[in-house]
Amino acid sequence: MAIAFLSAERSKDQVGACLVSQDGVILGIGYNGFPRGCSDDKLPWAQKSRTGNPLKTKYPCNLVDGFFFLLVYFCYVCHAEVNAILNTNHASAAGQRLYVTMFPCNECAKIIIQLIIIFKTGLIYKFGRSFGALPVYIVGIFILLFFLAVRNIAYVASHKLLSLAGVKFRKHQPMMNEIHLKFEEH
Repeated sequence: MAIAFLSAERSKDQVGACLVSQDGVILGIGYNGFPRGCSDDKLPWAQKSRTGNPLKTKYPCNLVDGFFFLLVYFCYVCHAEVNAILNTNHASAAGQRLYVTMFPCNECAKIIIQLIIIFKTGLIYKFGRSFGALPVYIVGIFILLFFLAVRNIAYVASHKLLSLAGVKFRKHQPMMNEIHLKFEEH
């Protein structure tokens, strides 16, 4: 998990992932970022657009009218989980674990499920989402309860997909609170 957090330092979103073999060998590392060759200077990291243009944000649907704020998955950003899987330099084998700093969204969950032989035994996350954000009907008006934003729907769907596919996941319980790195000569 420490490697996932360290790789997250490379991301403006501070999200990282680390794919580890059954023997504890690091197979792939990833963090949230734009695809290779796409500069941070050319694409937006903003969550909201001043002009209302959703292509000026990292989100595909940005309907902010005071009531709906629909955020499901990123438009431009490659998620840490996907990058860790794509950056793997080792053939897949049973028993691998994926450590992620945030619970995977629904899009990443689908990719993880497609690689179910790899991940059947381990998806470990540090920060999770509430899975209780479900639709509620009040006086005939459809209202969605948001805990962190409507984005939670993606995490509710992810939880459901991973559970149905039999992917075992658990929240990380750290053995230590911090790691100190020093980059000075001895």
